[in-house]
Amino acid sequence: MKMKNWAWTTFLACCWIGNSLSAQVDTLAEEEEDYSIYENLDFADGGAKSFCSNKITGLSPSKLISIGYDLQLGYDLNTDTLGDAQPASVPFSRAGGLRLAANVPVISRNDVIIQLGANYWETTYTATNPEEIDNPLALNLSQNGLRTTGLNTTIFKPFDETNFIVVQASADLNGDYSFGNIMPLQYLKYSAAVLYGKRPSDNKQWAIGAARTYRVGEMNYIPIVMFNYTDAANKWGTEILFPARAHVRRTFNPRQMLFAGYELEGQSYRLTRGPFAEDDLEIRRGELRFRMVYEQSIYNFIWISAQAGYRINYSYNVDELVDGQEFFRGFFGDQPYVMENTLTNPLYFQISLNLVSP
Repeated sequence: MKMKNWAWTTFLACCWIGNSLSAQVDTLAEEEEDYSIYENLDFADGGAKSFCSNKITGLSPSKLISIGYDLQLGYDLNTDTLGDAQPASVPFSRAGGLRLAANVPVISRNDVIIQLGANYWETTYTATNPEEIDNPLALNLSQNGLRTTGLNTTIFKPFDETNFIVVQASADLNGDYSFGNIMPLQYLKYSAAVLYGKRPSDNKQWAIGAARTYRVGEMNYIPIVMFNYTDAANKWGTEILFPARAHVRRTFNPRQMLFAGYELEGQSYRLTRGPFAEDDLEIRRGELRFRMVYEQSIYNFIWISAQAGYRINYSYNVDELVDGQEFFRGFFGDQPYVMENTLTNPLYFQISLNLVSP
């Protein structure tokens, strides 16, 4: 009797297992028949738009914070007449000063990058024989020097994987002021540039545009060209924003680089002190610097930069505003200057400590 009960129980269990397995197979078959509902789905990132980077392979790192010192060796200032003052040749044993700059990204996304920056430059003039100076311009420079304090912004806007625009704007307060005797903000100088460019590969980018600039010493409107390039071996390249600057780059390794080229520096500096306190006069200072630049990482993102070169005077004339407003002379204007001055050309050196972007 017990044997019959065991056999019957075993038969019922086998039937239940068979029915269960059959039900599972039927369920799987039904699920396979419903796969068609997924045929219109796509990966979540499949439709996301891609944008080009603002950098290329091998480009020198951007400086977020920079603390430096600029030094020009001795040269002569040859001045024109000014009122009762006769022409003079005044030797300076040196000129230079502190240079501070900061550029920090405030928005950094794939589709737009916005940077805000600030800078401070000063140039103090050390006369060889200060007690013998009677020229008003040379005397004012030796006593007060020149300064630039400014704010700036750069916007990089990519449209797709290749095309982009760059917009730059700055406002600078330039003059012989001190921080205890600051100039009114009505004398701010405004500069701007707009470039449209392409990044055809990870090793090349170029752009063309126009700028309102004071790099030649006075307000001017000029075309500009950007061309950044790195060879396949990441040994040689170019970093060019013509006519402002142009360099050939030699990369020894990603943390050690050498540059050869030039930079055009300039601004209009208002004269407000001493004999110029009641006049609407400005120095149109422009200079061309041919140089070698060596840059190296000394610890993680802290880099040192050292320059040596030759400074060539382009302009150091004194101009008078018209009804308190500057005017556009351009490269071909024939409006006379109040003083047409020249500087002899010295060697110069510059060193800075920089915190760079990753």
